[in-house]
Amino acid sequence: MKNEEAQIGTLLANLWERSLPTLHERLNILDRAALEGISGNLSETSRIEALNVAHKLSGTLGMFGRHQGTEIAREMEQLLSAPIPAAALPRLVTLAASLRQALFPN
Repeated sequence: MKNEEAQIGTLLANLWERSLPTLHERLNILDRAALEGISGNLSETSRIEALNVAHKLSGTLGMFGRHQGTEIAREMEQLLSAPIPAAALPRLVTLAASLRQALFPN
């Protein structure tokens, strides 16, 4: 049983490493949407793209044991699920930064 768990852990670690370029692209999309929002220029296209990214992340980060990231991505998904009121836009910036920090604390 321990050998199987070790193999699964190794497979997940390898998969995480291979997914890093895509993960960074997705985080960049969220950062860009947050910055567009705070500057008052968040287009519907950017909002929907960011919503799709947040949805994907909320669904996959838990598989890698990144539960805090999952929770942040879920909150972002909820926030992005409809046009964002101006008063909520700073929260999007905070969440984008928090998600990056949760996944890459260094």
